[in-house]
Amino acid sequence: MLADALRSNSLTQCWIPTAEEEALRDLVRAREAAVRDHTRARHRLTKFLLRQGRRCPQSARKWTTGWWAWLRQLNFEYVGHTETFLDYVHEVEHAAERIKRLESAIKSAIEQGREEIKELVAGLSSLRGVGLITAVTFVAEVGTFERFEHPQDLMGYVGVIPSEHSSGNQIKRGGITKTGNAHIRRVIGEAAWTYRHRPAVYGALKRRQQGLSEEVKAIAWRAQHRLYRRYRVLSERGKPHQVVVTAVGRELLAFAWEIGHQVYKEQRAA
Repeated sequence: MLADALRSNSLTQCWIPTAEEEALRDLVRAREAAVRDHTRARHRLTKFLLRQGRRCPQSARKWTTGWWAWLRQLNFEYVGHTETFLDYVHEVEHAAERIKRLESAIKSAIEQGREEIKELVAGLSSLRGVGLITAVTFVAEVGTFERFEHPQDLMGYVGVIPSEHSSGNQIKRGGITKTGNAHIRRVIGEAAWTYRHRPAVYGALKRRQQGLSEEVKAIAWRAQHRLYRRYRVLSERGKPHQVVVTAVGRELLAFAWEIGHQVYKEQRAA
């Protein structure tokens, strides 16, 4: 039966991660869990202050230095409220330290890992909105881009292709399937928001592109023009922002796929 399936090209190749790749994936997901815990801890603290009617008298934004200075001078009449407040503050600080520690561990894992992974992370970081954590999430969850023959295969793996409910000659498409890798879908959505700005290379993005090949930088520059134009066109049509970001993120996956294949090509040539 397996021989017949192989002859008819019905078998799909599976990616089996190595022990190093599994360890990197677990580390990235641990950092993602820490971010969720940090968000919950912040919400608990702000809701507690709201219940007590405590609002910052200045125009300082939440979680800034001025807001923390006001927070630390608060006093409560009852011991129960004081202990609750101190516990919520401690949880926010503990979660923030946990995120920093895990991000430092991710950076160390990349620096000490295989050269192929390091080069792939650097190549993906040339894209706007794709920093170290996003690039490492790509590598940890996708594994190798070569297992996808076409960008649409990667889009299907992430679950950002339109769903379809068709019958006969009638074709009806709906929202994205969301049946793929949710970790990549989350980070690609966050990266897509940066393409609402005009194409430019400066600051952190310019530093990330240092030392990369001209081919990789050309792909990243082409992505900025294409995705910025895509964002503007869809926004001017009156599409909801989330729909626009989803469409831009789907096309961003295609440029990530192209950069991945370009990096593999350069590695073979070397």
